Amino acid sequence: MTDAVAIQKPKDLYESNKLAKRLRGLVGKAIGDYDMIRDGDKVMVCLSGGKDSYAMLDVLLSLKARAPIHFDIVAVNLDQKQPGFPEHILPEYLQSLGVPYRIEEQDTYSVVKRVIPEGKTMCSLCSRLRRGVLYRVAGELGATKIALGHHRDDILQTFFLNLFFGGKLKAMPPKLVSDDGKNVVIRPLAYVEEPDLEAYAELRRFPIIPCTLCGSQENLQRKQVKAMLKEWEKRNPGRVESILRSLQDVRPSHLMDRKLFDFAAVAASGKPEPDGDRLIDVDD
Repeated sequence: MTDAVAIQKPKDLYESNKLAKRLRGLVGKAIGDYDMIRDGDKVMVCLSGGKDSYAMLDVLLSLKARAPIHFDIVAVNLDQKQPGFPEHILPEYLQSLGVPYRIEEQDTYSVVKRVIPEGKTMCSLCSRLRRGVLYRVAGELGATKIALGHHRDDILQTFFLNLFFGGKLKAMPPKLVSDDGKNVVIRPLAYVEEPDLEAYAELRRFPIIPCTLCGSQENLQRKQVKAMLKEWEKRNPGRVESILRSLQDVRPSHLMDRKLFDFAAVAASGKPEPDGDRLIDVDD
């Protein structure tokens, strides 16, 4: 396979390098802020064939070459046996990069199509099945971290989905312990916005593989929330970034969760309280 950068025009190469530098900075900051990767880690990069996971692998490989610590990368793709899935694309691409990889074949496609009625959302079951397989593979490979390609906009969409439809105040954390308690999941793209990933995928000419499960569903609530955030940003530039900052500056004393804050213990002390009424005020 011909290297993507080698066939780029000078202008495209300049834009690609400039964007790559920005992405490396954002990914490096996220890794540092949340202590995602340590010396000696073996990072299992989950590669779906979409723009996000391709970009994540590309940036992590670049950071690995520059990092003051040593960590290994192994790329893993779950072949869900979707009809028409081009099985040759990812192996050829990864071989061209010289990246250790594993293609895990598991027919989760048939399970999802059999269990979920036509027209209903497939994402939840599909995600659970994928996670189970990936957790098992991580153990077999001896991976210490599982890297997923969720970006800033995925995190914010999940926040609003939980807020609007789940009645919970939660999102996708940049780092967490997996359901089985045996793995640490990281999201190195947590600070990266989707338009940058779209531009990077185009400049780098990643061999994108469309998804015929989740990606083919037009009535998803996630797509509605995505459109809402896009419209908000169009009307008020900077709003989306402000929402992301709010997830990093939470004040339990000014919410309503009695599990996180002891409201019963609140009492007047007669002393000035910096976290009192003024925290309610919205800064200009």
